[in-house]
Amino acid sequence: MADKFDLSGKVAIVTGGGKGIGRALALGLADAGANVVVAARSAPDLEAVAAEIRAKGREALAVVTDVSNSGQVDALIEATVGTFGRIDIVVNNAARSYMRPLLELREDGFDKIFDTNVKGAFLLSRAAAKVMIGGGGGNIVNVTTVGAERAGTMMGAYHASKAALKMLTMCMAAEWSQLGIRVNAVGPGITRTEFSKPIWSNPDVAEMVASRVPMGRIAEPADIVGAVLFLCSDSSGFITGQSLYVDGGMMVAT
Repeated sequence: MADKFDLSGKVAIVTGGGKGIGRALALGLADAGANVVVAARSAPDLEAVAAEIRAKGREALAVVTDVSNSGQVDALIEATVGTFGRIDIVVNNAARSYMRPLLELREDGFDKIFDTNVKGAFLLSRAAAKVMIGGGGGNIVNVTTVGAERAGTMMGAYHASKAALKMLTMCMAAEWSQLGIRVNAVGPGITRTEFSKPIWSNPDVAEMVASRVPMGRIAEPADIVGAVLFLCSDSSGFITGQSLYVDGGMMVAT
């Protein structure tokens, strides 16, 4: 059974791969045997993660990419295929948000959130799918959030974008399953990353948030890795269009 989680020889792209959950996922995919292309907007972070992957004995490529820019997405695909010759896995982890009440969120802020969180995932998934078809199929995992299911204050546009990404996951799965491409989503609860630091860096807020989680704590990036590896592996071979929430029981308790 263990070999069903083996990703040896696979080529994975992880967006937002320079830090936080994306870094953990890139390293986890490498531990499972995959060669990994890490993409984000910051070159130093990417190069550091690529070096960590190579230290594990895997091949790595760092490509500075703004996923909301179709030209840069095409360049990412070309670099991946040019280096490795194939694409087997895409993890759409890149995300953007602003902590603002909806009444104060500017139009350009709203656009940036949806451009990265939804349009970016669409552009990369579509481009990668065209390569996957020629290679016999592949797996796409979109990183959403528990906020795809639940309303929230101060991050309303972010929640809405992740709900849209959940539906996009289902639609891509419906259209691409017969092409050998499975598409699923993983939705973390609040996770201790730089992205969520405004929440967990306040001890009182962090304690309040943790108290609402049945497992009693905020997630760490490493907690998200197993779910993504499962959905990228043969162990989930008959699963597509689903969202798996990694939240310590938060959604069922509130």
